[in-house]
Parts: sequence; structure tokens; C-alpha cells
Amino acid sequence: QVRLGESWGGLVQTGGSLRLSCVASRNLRNYDNMGWFRSAPGKERELVARQTDRGNVQYGDSVKGRFTISVDHAKNTVYLQMNNLQPEDSATYYCKLQRTGALAQIYDYWGQGTQVTVSS
Repeated sequence: QVRLGESWGGLVQTGGSLRLSCVASRNLRNYDNMGWFRSAPGKERELVARQTDRGNVQYGDSVKGRFTISVDHAKNTVYLQMNNLQPEDSATYYCKLQRTGALAQIYDYWGQGTQVTVSS
């Protein structure tokens, strides 16, 4: 089973930037899509950004134009560049990989999460 390690969360002021990294223990080309989700107290976990193995990208409405997902296959790493951070972006950010099995089963793999806190 793949292991995911997120890093580079932290505390940043409003308007600042962070780049999160998610290193996978297996080749990312084995997965159909790679993405970032976030969870804040009292809120449901929501999609931040997702990229398919064909390069199609989807962003959550609240981060469009500010966040960018990218994938480095040579390093088996998924990045999330976050610019112009706002207090409402404060959350635990989770990396997720997804693949489809031979019988169309969906397998999701989650990282342990990294905390992002944006101070006002």
C-alpha cells in the first residue's frame, strides 16, 4: 500500500504563500488522480485541487486563481502552491491518491495531513 507524506504546512500571514508537498512511496503513474483536500473544524472536508493522470485539473471554487496543483513524476511528489492565503484557508490539508481496480473498484489513499494556519 502506498504511503503518503505531506509537509511544509505552517503559520503564515494573510496574503502570504506556502507550497505543500506530498511524497508518495510508489510511482504516481499507478494512480488515476492525485489531489488535495482540506478539513477545518465544523466544516466538511472539501476538494482543494485535483489532477488526473491525463493532466486534467479541477479546483475548488474558493481557491481558483490562487492555488496551483502540480505533479513531479520523477520525484513521485504532488505539490500545492498556495498564494494570497486568507484566514478562511486555515485547515488541515490532506493529500489523496485514487486508482481504479480491475473490477472498477475505487481505492483512495490518504496522507496524515499537514496544518495550515493563516493569521489575520
